Amino acid sequence: MKTYIIMAFMFVNAGLLAQLKVPSLSPKTKLSQNIGLSIATIEYSRPSKKGRKIFGGLLPYGEVWRTGANTATKLSFSKDLLINGEQFKKGDYTLLTIPSKDKWKLKWYKYASTNWNDYKEQTPYKTMEVLVKDLNEVVETFSMRFQNNSLLGSDLFIEWETARVEISIKIPEELEIVNSINKTLSGPSNGEYFRAALYLHETKTDLPKALEYIQKVTSSEKALFFQVTREALILKDLNEISKAKRVAKRALQLSEKAKNNDFIRINKEILSL
Repeated sequence: MKTYIIMAFMFVNAGLLAQLKVPSLSPKTKLSQNIGLSIATIEYSRPSKKGRKIFGGLLPYGEVWRTGANTATKLSFSKDLLINGEQFKKGDYTLLTIPSKDKWKLKWYKYASTNWNDYKEQTPYKTMEVLVKDLNEVVETFSMRFQNNSLLGSDLFIEWETARVEISIKIPEELEIVNSINKTLSGPSNGEYFRAALYLHETKTDLPKALEYIQKVTSSEKALFFQVTREALILKDLNEISKAKRVAKRALQLSEKAKNNDFIRINKEILSL
C-alpha cells in the first residue's frame, strides 16, 4: 500500500512539474532585417551580466562559446551574401565564437541542430577573426543587432559587457536591381500582356482592352498558338467574325504545328461560323 502511495505522489508531482511555467533567465529573441531585397533573421537567447565578470571570467578567453545561451544561435539569410568579404550561400547558419581580449574568432557552421555542442567537432563552413571594440558603457544583456543599414548592406553588432565586435554584411544584388529597373521601365512583357488579356477576356471585364493587350503579343511572328487563338476568341466575342476567322486561320496552322488537338478544334469551330 505504501508503495502505491509513493508512486501516486510521484505521478502527481510529475504532472505539476510538466505544467509549471517560469520565465527563462536568458529569454529567446528573434529579429529580422531587410537588407536590399533580402531578409536576414537571427534567433538567439540573451543572458544578462548580473554583476558577473563575463569575458575572461564567466567566459574564459580562448574557449568556444555558443554566442548566446541555452541553444545554438541561428542566423538565416534569404540570398547569397558577403560576410566580412567572405562569400556565403543563402541558408541557415550557427555561429560559435572564441573570444579573447583584443579579437574574436568567428566559426560559422551550416545550421542543423539546436545543440551547440554538435558543432564543436565539425569543420566550420567559414572561419574569420574580428577585432574587439571597447565600449564606454556596460551592456547588461547580451545583444545582437543590425546597425548602419544601407540599400546593399548592414553591420551586425555583437555586444556584451564592454565588448563589441562588428560584422559586415553585404548583399551583392546590384545587377539584379538594375535589371529589374530596366525591365520595369521598358514596359510590360508579352507574358504580362497575355495574362492581362486572359483575365479581361475570361471575366468579360473589358473586351476592347483585352483585344488591345493580346494584339501586342500576337503582332510578333513568334506568337504562340494559344496566344493567337486567344485573339481569335476575343474577336469572336466582340462579334467581329470576319477578323476572328482570319486570325483563327493563323492560329490553326500554329496549333497543327504544335500538334495540340484542343486548340485545333477551337480554331476549326471559329472558322465554321
